Amino acid sequence: MQLRDPKPDIFYPDHWGCFGGAVDAGETPEQTLRRELREELELAVTGAREFTRFDFDFGRLGQRKVYRIYYEAQVANADYSRLVLHEGARLEAFAAAEILSQPRVTPYDAFAIWLHSRRDRFRP
Repeated sequence: MQLRDPKPDIFYPDHWGCFGGAVDAGETPEQTLRRELREELELAVTGAREFTRFDFDFGRLGQRKVYRIYYEAQVANADYSRLVLHEGARLEAFAAAEILSQPRVTPYDAFAIWLHSRRDRFRP
């Protein structure tokens, strides 16, 4: 998880959130995932699978629709120890229950983590 910078002009400053970012023109969401993790952590991710997607319609606020896609990706302990943080105030690994008990977690990321931690209860 990334502790977001305390900048007042970003969504949820000084909150824990998932790594990621906006899709650039001509880029697929999967390409964005690889680029963002490389830029933010120097992590070359392979084998990531889409877990869920949230769509937000900010039209009534004079804004556009946006979406967030959450992926599952394995990161080996050896790879985790080599991560270099280039964006955000801090990097930390949490168990789901631990991050969900933190007082400042971006709500949409907290919901995705909760869904992932309880995904078995949604399977038929």
